[in-house]
Amino acid sequence: MSDIKITVIMPVYNVEQYIRSCIDSLIAQTFQDWELIAVDDGTPDNSGEICDEYAKTDSRISVIHKENGGAPSARNTAIPKAKGEYLYFMDSDDWAEPAMLEDMYKKAKETDAQLVVAGYYIDTYYSDTEYYTQEQSLPSKDFKSQKEFREYAYKMFDKNLLYTPWNKLFSTKYIMDNNIRFRNTFWDDFPFNLDVVKDVERVALMEQKYYHFMRARADSETAKYRSDMYEKREEEHGWMLSLYEHWGINDLQSREMLYRRYIERVIGCIENVTNSACTLSSKEKNEQISKMINSETTRKALKYAKPNSTVMKLMLVPIRIKSTELTKLEGSVISKVKSGNVELFAKLKANR
Repeated sequence: MSDIKITVIMPVYNVEQYIRSCIDSLIAQTFQDWELIAVDDGTPDNSGEICDEYAKTDSRISVIHKENGGAPSARNTAIPKAKGEYLYFMDSDDWAEPAMLEDMYKKAKETDAQLVVAGYYIDTYYSDTEYYTQEQSLPSKDFKSQKEFREYAYKMFDKNLLYTPWNKLFSTKYIMDNNIRFRNTFWDDFPFNLDVVKDVERVALMEQKYYHFMRARADSETAKYRSDMYEKREEEHGWMLSLYEHWGINDLQSREMLYRRYIERVIGCIENVTNSACTLSSKEKNEQISKMINSETTRKALKYAKPNSTVMKLMLVPIRIKSTELTKLEGSVISKVKSGNVELFAKLKANR
């Protein structure tokens, strides 16, 4: 039997500026029975060599060097090599508080959980040293049944606690027995977690926050224009509807969350086609926006969604009246705030 309790898996690509802080935060953990599998995904910078340096001085760290295949490929390469009782997925440009692994492991053992979900921080940098911190968490809860978790899950989706892998500890046996892997798609975290929660039976929720997600990297994938964003959001909404159908959950709270979540992401798609990086013509932008705001799903979402803030209620007005021009103008304003005042944008997004 291996004495390794947790295997940390970390894709590595173009993060030489951040990776030392990331690995140092792992080495500083109060819990020491871990291994780190760093996967150099064909990175063109010195990130892979930095990982090799750490591996030479710490036997718990190993490095896999492979051709570039994306984060899903990197994580999936490491999963079969994991020796730990639990899996933890870390991004190589973030960092974690020292007690994270110890507290999450204790919770997993106390509750025999297949999945432990903790709170986290979003640190949005608007200068080299200044940042706005958003805290994401819910009160601790040990779910006594699969049904109880499913009925409560809408609150966890609402707090963005079920989307990312790095605020979670996963039972390795559960992942392997169910052959769950990261899908070869953009934003692969979300479908992986949906596959995990689909039939999970034992879940523990921790209100404590440990992980620091570093937002506002200039070259971050979340900061780029994507020509297929709307199609991706449509696909994601379909996944969510399928999950809730599988669960047999159709209460008002869950339905409201599903459609509010959808319409909030439609606004993000509108901003995506109005930002400066978008190469579409004005006519093409209008066509895209008209398609979004007049779709059957959008009209249904407007019926069920109950926005949490006055700002969000106002943002939905142009969409409700089906005004392409006003919606386009709104998207342009959001784009200007997003690029020109990162702090304000982060605060508005956090409190939407």
